[in-house]
Amino acid sequence: MGITTSSARRRRAVPAVAGAVLALLATMATPAFAAADSSAGRPAVGAAGRSAVGSEPAHGATGIPLGISRLAQGPGRDVAITIDDGPDPRWTPQVLKVLRQNHVKATFCMIGTRAQKYPDLVRAIAADGHQLCDHSVDHDVTMDHKPVAYQRQQILDGKAMIEKAVPGVAVTYYRAPGGAFTPDSRAIAAASGMRPLGWSVDPRDWSRPGLPAIVAALEGKLPRQPTVLFHDGGGDRSETVAALKEYLPWLAARGYAFTFPARTAP
Repeated sequence: MGITTSSARRRRAVPAVAGAVLALLATMATPAFAAADSSAGRPAVGAAGRSAVGSEPAHGATGIPLGISRLAQGPGRDVAITIDDGPDPRWTPQVLKVLRQNHVKATFCMIGTRAQKYPDLVRAIAADGHQLCDHSVDHDVTMDHKPVAYQRQQILDGKAMIEKAVPGVAVTYYRAPGGAFTPDSRAIAAASGMRPLGWSVDPRDWSRPGLPAIVAALEGKLPRQPTVLFHDGGGDRSETVAALKEYLPWLAARGYAFTFPARTAP
């Protein structure tokens, strides 16, 4: 009888031990699940910004949400235009001219080394009333696979390079190169007062697919309060300039108001 009771106790203990081991393994595996938050390469919109850990806080210490902003500010028919990978001495002035002609304020996501090289263009962007966004030091799209210390250096040094060109002007957003966000990079950005910034419409102008393809992608069904991705750096941006000339009046004719990406809303 004693032997039977002991055997039963051992059998009952096995599931409990197995459960504890599985719980420990799940805890150890958290970084692997968090990696689903990153999305190296373009356009990678869907994966970037998913919170893989249910206990992750919604806001950083500064009150800036840790989630990736994809909505334009405003209550209704609003659109946020964002411009990446500059500044560029050839294309940024042309983009600024088109924005000025259409009375549009945009958000410029600038690479730190480019801002350092062309501070006059950073000042021109700020002088026109556009928002500034940190796009890292040198646009490393593999940042999500690098150590946290490296991510911090890319984010904070990129922000400092932009700020040096325009002292006193806030850098209010951070956009990971290629959308390669991680929970750590989002937390670093938010702690520095920058909202992690994504997009909801990507016409892939960076790949130079031709003006008709860009316009078709832009004028398709727009999501609610879209954040649209364009580029003024990284190569020949003549198609981007041409697309902006068509797209901005098209949006205005349909009653859209131009605004900036949401910064404090979820």
